[in-house]
Amino acid sequence: MDNKFTKEQIEERKKVIFDAMGKRGQKQILKKGYEDWNPFQEPKDPIDIRKDKTKRTSQDLIREFLTSIDHDEYSNTYAQGAFEMCLGVINDEEKIRGMFDFACWYAELLKKEGYDSSL
Repeated sequence: MDNKFTKEQIEERKKVIFDAMGKRGQKQILKKGYEDWNPFQEPKDPIDIRKDKTKRTSQDLIREFLTSIDHDEYSNTYAQGAFEMCLGVINDEEKIRGMFDFACWYAELLKKEGYDSSL
């Protein structure tokens, strides 16, 4: 919100928005921290121009990934899964972080125990 409102007015509006939310939404906000929650923040960039830490868009990343694999080695379902992970990484989705962390951990476990790391 811009400077048209006092800090007290902003806090009052924030509380009204929070109180009007469902219990599930409130729980998510409290989990991340009510103080850090800003219901008035600008929306994120559109997905097609949002970039990751390497300054690549989701389209750049998925194209680069899929061209590194022999086209005969993957299906549309495989490519779709990779793209979902790509979007999740760029959007910093907690579910995708969990999936990524598990995959990395599992690959390391297989390597440590002497197995082939491919599924």
